[in-house]
Amino acid sequence: MRLDVVTIFPEYLEPLNVSLVGKARARGQLDVHVHDLRDWTYDRHNTVDDTPYGGGPGMVMKTEPWGEALDEALADGYESGAHGPVMVVPTPSGRPFTQELAVELSERPWLIFTPARYEGIDRRVMDEYATRMPVYEVSIGDYVLAGGEAAVLVVTEAVARLLPGVLGNAESHRDDSFAPGEMENLLEGPVYTKPPTWRGRGIPEVLLSGHHGKIARWRRDEAFRRTAQNRPDLIERCEASAFDKKDRELLSILGWQPTADGRFWRRPRAVEE
Repeated sequence: MRLDVVTIFPEYLEPLNVSLVGKARARGQLDVHVHDLRDWTYDRHNTVDDTPYGGGPGMVMKTEPWGEALDEALADGYESGAHGPVMVVPTPSGRPFTQELAVELSERPWLIFTPARYEGIDRRVMDEYATRMPVYEVSIGDYVLAGGEAAVLVVTEAVARLLPGVLGNAESHRDDSFAPGEMENLLEGPVYTKPPTWRGRGIPEVLLSGHHGKIARWRRDEAFRRTAQNRPDLIERCEASAFDKKDRELLSILGWQPTADGRFWRRPRAVEE
């Protein structure tokens, strides 16, 4: 996979040199290019922003530097043999970044990130490049950051770990929270390691049993417990058919009942109170 990032703070992307992403770069699994947007400015102040049309506070990033930077990044990528570029625009007004979207992006061969500052990038930039490639506007949460570079790091790490060969164990992400399949709408439950006793605290006996079926059931039950406590909205939007008999029994114990149409589960008001 090729990654291009255009930013006014290239140093912010230094974490791309460490941990799993750094190792993937060293092995040639990720080809990362970080570009300084100010290289495509021509005044002595290296200006990348201007006042917004229509008035209002803040500044808006200009079209000209972004256009030239993206054109050059695209040209370089094509010359290097890359293909199928996708633009990823971190913005709080974008679609939520989910594990499902991370999987989708991990199947793309070339991602171009455009982290903005100030009030964002002139809309015409996204409209222009949407005629050349898919444009994903993504939000990593319902809050606003000073800039999009942190979001680039989040998306890159979530995507890179899904690439073949990046994780030491290819099955490591199978049981992750939100992983496609059985964990798609569940949070991963608690995990334990050695020693078996620490400060008087042990670990669940089932994990020492060696009974893989019982361990799998315990882990799924704990995933349901954590999801019901921390993200009940995930359970509410599930179809009842997604749950097996044991799932439904546990949900009942936790105070959930099927709706009249049998599609979703919800906690009765009395239990909530």
